[in-house]
Amino acid sequence: MNQTMTVCVAYARPDKQWEIPLNVTAETTIAIAIQRSGILSLCSELSMDQLEVGIFSRKAALDDLLEEGDRVEIYRPLEIDPKEARRRRVGAKS
Repeated sequence: MNQTMTVCVAYARPDKQWEIPLNVTAETTIAIAIQRSGILSLCSELSMDQLEVGIFSRKAALDDLLEEGDRVEIYRPLEIDPKEARRRRVGAKS
């Protein structure tokens, strides 16, 4: 018999955040948890084949297995490279 565990799938836009708790079995991957969470239908900008994900701020792969209490985080793509943003801020001050 498979034991269940509780995990959470999290995603944030600038205007709204989601934290969706799930009960899953021990063999559940990040990809399966994301699919079961329903977040893909709530956020049309998300596409499973283009997701960058992590667990508690550590980069992870979609086929990684989850553990009890894991927080799966779906990351938005950067709109601007952090180095370029820094250059622009410095240039604006001069």
